[in-house]
Amino acid sequence: MTFPTTRSRSGGSRSRPRGGRRSASAAGPLMAAPGLILLTAFLAIPFLGAVVMSFFRIQLGNPRPPRFVGIEQYARLFFDPDISATFLRSLGNNFAFALVVVPLQTALALGLAILINRKLRGMTVFRTLFFMPLVFPLALVAVIWRLIFARDENGLLNGFLGAVSGGAIGPHDWLGDPSTALGAIIVMSIWQSVSFQMIILLGALQSVPPELYEAASIDRAGRWSQFVHVTVPGVRNTLIFVTLLTTIFAFRLFDQVYLLDKSASINIEATQTVMYQVITTGYDQNNIGQGAAMAVVFLIIVAVIALIQRRLIRQEGGVE
Repeated sequence: MTFPTTRSRSGGSRSRPRGGRRSASAAGPLMAAPGLILLTAFLAIPFLGAVVMSFFRIQLGNPRPPRFVGIEQYARLFFDPDISATFLRSLGNNFAFALVVVPLQTALALGLAILINRKLRGMTVFRTLFFMPLVFPLALVAVIWRLIFARDENGLLNGFLGAVSGGAIGPHDWLGDPSTALGAIIVMSIWQSVSFQMIILLGALQSVPPELYEAASIDRAGRWSQFVHVTVPGVRNTLIFVTLLTTIFAFRLFDQVYLLDKSASINIEATQTVMYQVITTGYDQNNIGQGAAMAVVFLIIVAVIALIQRRLIRQEGGVE
């Protein structure tokens, strides 16, 4: 007579964990669903659309339907000297820009975050000043730096150098000279974007327990030792995230070059990037298929770089 009762209890006690496991297993996909939907809508579908368009010859405004050309756009990208030379030069400019900007901007953002993390009087004003370039419209930023890099003696940088050197340093065409044009874009980009990385690192610095710095001070650790053994390990994961983010932002360089090209006499060969070439090929030259092929190849290159970078610098406690 007791067997049914025992069976019923045991069955009830097993059903609750199964229900709990089902709800727990459903929680993950539900929480990931908004992100997956956004990635699908704004990344996967446009990428697939670019892949499809890259196999066609498409001209906007042409009454004739798109013509299927297979892999002709990709073959021209690598074997047609007129297109491949410009594409490879643009890709080289992208790599040169990223190799300078990623380490320099990340280190500068960390230094500024440490500087404004101190509890000093008036620090709120400094934080606002450092953050202001990020909220400026990029068109305004381009106007400001066009005035700074103006090639005549009325340019702010030329005027400053002339005044400091007593006239020994003459005016220089910073944007028109191929040896300084990309450097000018790098300075402008770092000035405009470093505050974004700085704010992220500032949040990570404020999460480092102050007891660790007190313990290091008791052990007579200097400022540099505290930075190496307390600060850097404390913000390591955020530092890796900022590095990955800065790398992706560096490879998508377009706005600065486009705006300065339209408003000043910039040396376009020394500053042209792949994104700039994609836009000008697709819309200015009305060759949508060729521009789509460039975008597909460039996205694959950036994805491979991001995966290699992610593999080399793993986050502590991250998911394998």
